[in-house]
Amino acid sequence: MAFKTLFQTYYRLTKPGIIYGNVLTATGGFLLASRGHIDGWLLWTTLAGTSLVIASGCVFNNYIDRNIDKKMARTKKRALANGLITPVAALTYAAVLGVAGFAILAFFTNALVVSIGVVGYVDYIMLYGISKRRSTLGTIVGSISGATPVLAGYCAVAGELDAGAIIIFLIMVLWQMPHFYAIAMYRFKDYAAVPIPVMPVKKGMFVTKVNILVFIIAYTVANAALTVYGYAGYAYMLAMSTYGLAWLWLGAQGLRAGTDDKRWARKMFFFSLVGILLFTFMLSVDALLP
Repeated sequence: MAFKTLFQTYYRLTKPGIIYGNVLTATGGFLLASRGHIDGWLLWTTLAGTSLVIASGCVFNNYIDRNIDKKMARTKKRALANGLITPVAALTYAAVLGVAGFAILAFFTNALVVSIGVVGYVDYIMLYGISKRRSTLGTIVGSISGATPVLAGYCAVAGELDAGAIIIFLIMVLWQMPHFYAIAMYRFKDYAAVPIPVMPVKKGMFVTKVNILVFIIAYTVANAALTVYGYAGYAYMLAMSTYGLAWLWLGAQGLRAGTDDKRWARKMFFFSLVGILLFTFMLSVDALLP
C-alpha cells in the first residue's frame, strides 16, 4: 500500500469529521470562558490533546463496530470492515493516540480537563458501545461523550465546573438528540439491517418526530439560560433563540400528513449542522464583546 494511501486510510479511521466538529465546540467553550483574554498556548494544547483523545476513541469505536459496519451501506467501506487494516494494528493505533492525547492534557491543562476527557472516553467506548446495542437510550448515553469537548474547552480556562460549564454541556447534549435522530431516520434501512435499536426502528417515525420537537424546545431554553445566568449576552440569546424557533418550525413540518420522512430528516440533519456552527460562532463573538 502506497504511503499516501496508507496515511489516508489511517486518517479516515479516526473519523475526522467528528474530530473537526468537536474541535469547534471545544474552541467555543474555551473562548467563552476566556472572556477575551486568550492564552494561545493553552488553547492549542487543549485542542491538540482533545483531538487525539477523540481520535483514539473513534478508532476503538471502529474496532468494536467492525462487524456491524460490514452490514451498513454507509460504513461497509471502512478500513476495518473491509480488511484494509488489521484489528491488532487498529488497537495499537488507538492506544498510541490515546496515550499521546491524555499526556498532552495532563501536562498542559488541568486535572479537571483530564477527568472530563476520561469520562467522555469511557462513555463513548464502553457505555455507549454497550447501550446502543440494547436500548434506544443509547443515543442519550452517547450524547454525554459528544458534549465533553465543549466542557473541556471551558474548564481548561475556568478550572471549575460552574453554572456556565453545566449549561453549555446541557446545550450540547440536547442538540445531539435531534441531530442523531434525524440521521437514524434517513439511514433507517441501514439501522434496520443491524442489531442497533435506534428510536425510528424500535418506536416508529412519529414517536421519533415528537421526541425531536421536545429536545429542540429544551435546547432552545438551555441556550437562553446561558444569557439569563449571565454567561452570554443578548446577541447570543437572540441569535440562538431565532435559530431554535426556526429549527422547531422545520421540525413541526415533519408532522404533516404525506411528509417524505427521509427527505425531511435530511433537512433536519443539515439544519442541525448550521446550529452547531452558529453556536460556536456566537460563543466566540460573545466572548469578545464588552
